[in-house]
Amino acid sequence: MPHYKLIYFNMRGRAEIIRYLFAYLDIQYEDHRISQDDWPTVKQTVPFGKIPILEVDGVPLHQSLAIGRFLAREAGLAGKTELEQCQVDAIIDTLDDFMSRFPWAEKKKDIKDQMFNELLTHDAPSLLQDLDLYLGKKDWFVGNSVSSLRYHCSNAFKVNFIFVDDNNDNSGSDNILYIVKNNLKNNRQPDLVSKPTSLEQD
Repeated sequence: MPHYKLIYFNMRGRAEIIRYLFAYLDIQYEDHRISQDDWPTVKQTVPFGKIPILEVDGVPLHQSLAIGRFLAREAGLAGKTELEQCQVDAIIDTLDDFMSRFPWAEKKKDIKDQMFNELLTHDAPSLLQDLDLYLGKKDWFVGNSVSSLRYHCSNAFKVNFIFVDDNNDNSGSDNILYIVKNNLKNNRQPDLVSKPTSLEQD
């Protein structure tokens, strides 16, 4: 078994999907969380000066989506065919496009609150409607079984919309969308500091 070391800040952010997939795989890994004070020093030691980084037996991998796809392939969650893999990747990229628009680094609270509110009020319902339409009457977004999309959706919705109860992440459909859509009125800003993640408790 390789030794995995995940390097990121003490927050969900772009590392959380990696933690979700490790939990699904039931693989032990070193969850190394760095402080903001240590970041300038750490930044000089990692590829391209960005995190998260996943070290696999000392080999550093960067870019959260690339790491997620690597783990999804290891778990058999990337899609069963090349066509399904492309479909999975396309929806993941759609979610990432939306997540990237949030002003996580904005220091002025009034500006940050306004931008969050606009995205959650105007853009989020449209995204959920598109995802709902894509899912249609199917049980799964892609193919006939669970894929890594389940965990990308759960992560994105937990951070941006509500604290989704993901105790049922192994249930027989991707209907977590309906949980989110029916609770959009309870939108809240994210709590960026999280405890170590598992599928059972977070």
